[in-house]
Amino acid sequence: MQGAIFDIDGTLLDSMSMWDHAGEWYLERLGHKAEPGLGKILLPMSMEQAANYMREKYCLEQTNEEIVSGVEETVSRYYREEVLPKPGVKEFLTQLRNRRFVMAAATSSSRKEVVAALSRCGLKSFFKQIFTCTEIGAGKDKPDIYEAALSCLGTEKTCTWVFEDALHAAVTAKKAGFPVVGVFDEASEREQKELKRVSDYYLKDFNDFPAFYRIASGDGE
Repeated sequence: MQGAIFDIDGTLLDSMSMWDHAGEWYLERLGHKAEPGLGKILLPMSMEQAANYMREKYCLEQTNEEIVSGVEETVSRYYREEVLPKPGVKEFLTQLRNRRFVMAAATSSSRKEVVAALSRCGLKSFFKQIFTCTEIGAGKDKPDIYEAALSCLGTEKTCTWVFEDALHAAVTAKKAGFPVVGVFDEASEREQKELKRVSDYYLKDFNDFPAFYRIASGDGE
């Protein structure tokens, strides 16, 4: 192992459950009580569709555009003020840095939100650079973001481990030739069995550094 590329949401930050509650939190700010399971109702919708649903369901005076903006601000505030790292993350990254491994982050979220969260949680300084899918121009169904991070790190691909909690992203990195660490996240629990199968190593949590390091350094199972 020479370097590592980390996903952020669901991997480093315990943030995925936020997407189940963003609409609910927005409605609460307006004085409305959300119906049970609202997050799952909104999940398959676009932002515009979700805004239209909430406007009609809860008889909101706001326009769809204002609702979208309000939900986005709710999400942004969560990143700025509330989201926390997963247990053991800072210690894990410290161990890697102490062993002089270089690290980058690769995220599907917006730069503004993740930088705010990583800075507040004391994690931003671990990464040589943060890459976003929006800036790269491709999602994680393509390897572009991992290749860009690899170029920045200057490490060999076969010695640069990609940490992901999402199955589709792990599969992309694996097909591109990166060793992959699957990271458990409760929000994607149904994918975990397959994620574990496709990964070179699987982390139930970040307190598992000694066992992971034995594998990454080639010392065996």
